[in-house]
Amino acid sequence: METTPITREGYEALKKEVERIKKIDRPMNIKAIEEARAHGDLSENAEFTAAKERQSFIEGRLIELEYKLGTADIIDPDKLPKDRAVFASTVVLENIDTTETFKYQLVGPVESDIEKGKISITSPLGKAIVGKKPGEEIILQAPGGKRYYELLDIL
Repeated sequence: METTPITREGYEALKKEVERIKKIDRPMNIKAIEEARAHGDLSENAEFTAAKERQSFIEGRLIELEYKLGTADIIDPDKLPKDRAVFASTVVLENIDTTETFKYQLVGPVESDIEKGKISITSPLGKAIVGKKPGEEIILQAPGGKRYYELLDIL
């Protein structure tokens, strides 16, 4: 089975979501199904249909999360090099053309969330950053053409 790199924080967040689903979401939905079933005719019962659809979503999400936990390889960032960008590094980039700066943490695909500043090491930008040292140029081949960045710092 192939493993997926993940930070301790990411692993704990997945475990917390599994626990919430098992202790809160699933029991609440079971109760909603029972209440909808009590209303009688299920063929025209929108509440029952919605609760069953929600049950399907909950069970699917639970399977997905448990798979991710089962294939997770927790990486200790303290054991990784600090002089170059690697998994779990937080980097500061500058777009050379616009001078706009960006701060990202390099994570595995399970944890990536651009809105939280977490990019996957398997993404095009993540691949371009990994292995770079402060002061080095990063060239990203984007759909709209090449973009040039400088790695300003590794935090």
